[in-house]
Amino acid sequence: MLEIISWLSVFVVSLFVLVKASDFFTDSAEKVGIFLKFPPFVVGVAIVAIGTSLPELMSSVVAVVQGSSEIVFGNVVGSNVANIFLIVGISAIIAKKIQLEYEIASVDLPLFVGSAFLLSLMLITGQFSIGEALLCMLAYVVYLMYTMQHSELGNLDETTGEVIETGVFPLKAFLILLLSIAAIYFGAEYTVMSIVKLSDLLDIGKEIIAVSVLAIGTSLPELIVSIVCVRKGNGEMAVGNVIGSNIFNALIVMSIPRLFGVLVIPERTLREGLLEMVFGTILMFFVVQDKQITRWEGYLFLIFYAWFIAQIFNLV
Repeated sequence: MLEIISWLSVFVVSLFVLVKASDFFTDSAEKVGIFLKFPPFVVGVAIVAIGTSLPELMSSVVAVVQGSSEIVFGNVVGSNVANIFLIVGISAIIAKKIQLEYEIASVDLPLFVGSAFLLSLMLITGQFSIGEALLCMLAYVVYLMYTMQHSELGNLDETTGEVIETGVFPLKAFLILLLSIAAIYFGAEYTVMSIVKLSDLLDIGKEIIAVSVLAIGTSLPELIVSIVCVRKGNGEMAVGNVIGSNIFNALIVMSIPRLFGVLVIPERTLREGLLEMVFGTILMFFVVQDKQITRWEGYLFLIFYAWFIAQIFNLV
């Protein structure tokens, strides 16, 4: 029992470091994005989403290096399901109604759905090759190129069409960004180490811990950022954060760890978790078609997430 408590403490502390360092990274990266005059939705999709997804990426890379690659897929699926049902659900309930002004139906939403379908088609055989990983990385580069090209409009004066001059480059924020990356790495290393130990001590599959506890823990940055955005009346950045994070998880968090070793795809997570992720993605696609997410839809999302967790632990 003492050993379980010790490793549980290590898990909590290391996860806290991982999340807090990601928070510092996000703040500094957002300042750089504002300096570059990115639109709010683009900041959410391209900058905040990457920053808040660093815990998933770093913990997945460390998991492969430490020989626990089954954590990767559980982390990706669990995080994406949590982003859609838990984070969007809570955000919609707090905001009562999230209004979307940004035209997400043009590219962002199709890529959000496409990334989930692409990953599903690649994993249907239960394997994930290096070639498929490279294709996922290429797809994400294409998505970023579109996002950055679109963001150039944010630097243009509406009357002259010329680029608006920005202020002094935020050097302090950039240095904090670099230091936070180092903290994220060490937090991820001990988080994975504690998961492996707890899995052995409690006789619970590592993929189960990854798809539930780890996924919720690494999704805390997205949750915090989304709640802050909603409270400030910027619900579209919260939605952009979720869409960008899910695209990043499906295309990058799955692909980069594959470069460090073969990924083990647990059959149970593939059968249950992947189906829930695809279903959530499709549901999100239809919900945002009217450019709003209501409180009642938020409650529905939370019900789906409660069922997902209960199913993972065989409670239903």
